[in-house]
Amino acid sequence: MSETTAAPLQYRFDGPEDAPVLILGPSLGTTWHMWDRQIPELVKQWRIFRYDLPGHGGAPAHPALSVADVTARLLATLNGLGVQRFGYAGCALGGAVGIELALRHPERLASLALIAASPRFGTADEFRQRGVIVRTNGLDPIARTSPERWFTGGFAAAQPAITEWAVQMVRTTDPGCYIAACEALATFDVRSELGRVGVPTLVLVGSEDQVTGPAEARTLVAGIPDARLAVVPGASHLVPVEQPAAVTDLLVRHFSTAWQPAFDASTGQLTAVAMSPMSPMSPPRPVPVAPLPVAPLAEIAPPVAPPEPEGGTDRYDVGIKIRREVLGDAHVDRALSMADDFSGDFQEFITRYSWGEIWDRPGLDRRTRSCITISALVAGGHLDALAAHTRAALRNGLTPAEIKEVLLQSAVYCGVPAASSAFTVAQQIIQEETTPQG
Repeated sequence: MSETTAAPLQYRFDGPEDAPVLILGPSLGTTWHMWDRQIPELVKQWRIFRYDLPGHGGAPAHPALSVADVTARLLATLNGLGVQRFGYAGCALGGAVGIELALRHPERLASLALIAASPRFGTADEFRQRGVIVRTNGLDPIARTSPERWFTGGFAAAQPAITEWAVQMVRTTDPGCYIAACEALATFDVRSELGRVGVPTLVLVGSEDQVTGPAEARTLVAGIPDARLAVVPGASHLVPVEQPAAVTDLLVRHFSTAWQPAFDASTGQLTAVAMSPMSPMSPPRPVPVAPLPVAPLAEIAPPVAPPEPEGGTDRYDVGIKIRREVLGDAHVDRALSMADDFSGDFQEFITRYSWGEIWDRPGLDRRTRSCITISALVAGGHLDALAAHTRAALRNGLTPAEIKEVLLQSAVYCGVPAASSAFTVAQQIIQEETTPQG
């Protein structure tokens, strides 16, 4: 989706109109209110721009299926407001948007802070499984467990009002937009590109974050040439909410001292111009910052340059990507690990032709292909493959009720005994895939 056609995002401004713009990006399942405690201090130097993800916080429910799509919508919104250059701080999914900006639109970015972020968020299977659970059960199971992912146990127990706020924030999110955001995180992987992030970057993480913790933060710092690490003790994933003062101090320190001037393409030089949200901006005046009562920022040696991207993509590359998206990494890794000299050619064959050719054809969407595949497997009595493709159908967007209808249709044309066996297999898989964890 191009910037010109992207749907704008819901947003708000705080702070003086003539100050440089600093954008704060939210995480999945939250709203711009996750930054409320940072605003009073940040508006002393910056004009703060906050936005909501699609379907979050009452924003229009126009799902965005990739981080690039969210980024395009953000830039379309900023373009409409005349904001050309800005600093950016983002949490989790909001941090992924920040990395996307740094990689694809570096001329817009003056400085970057990545909070509870990662170059790859878990595994694609994890996020697609979450999408299956939401599609089947709604957002309530995710909402009820969000405090466990976002906060330390002590904080959640001591702050019941904030804990309930977190639950309601997720519960009121549009389910379709939440599922789309899960898909965006499932496909986000910039590990090989971090060396091209060219702006000063603060990587900030809670010491107790079990979602994107210190290990992921160190991967970012090791990969980004000009990056520093800040670990906030006693904080989990939603660190701006759990430790607001520490996060605010770190952001003030970083954006006061690491604001890269605009680059003038006509002269090839860095320039400092009058501060205005309508034009490229000079950095804010540095202000004295007292030593922080948190772990110090530590310089990390720059990484080895990332490998150069290879040439053209063949059908095997397309096939392995689609095969993983549909069947899941665990299934594909297991199949490939079992391949040897005898079966390896067959694995390449089905990856290249079944997945790289047929599943990639534009004539049918993946939901329809899953319906056809299930019917064919029932007809052939291929119950082992049916289990894998029932999981695939759920991840491709079919609901358990729709899968039931496919099996009932198959009973008419393939026979009751075949459909009976298929129902047994599919019922077990659906229970496994749609039962909320915890």
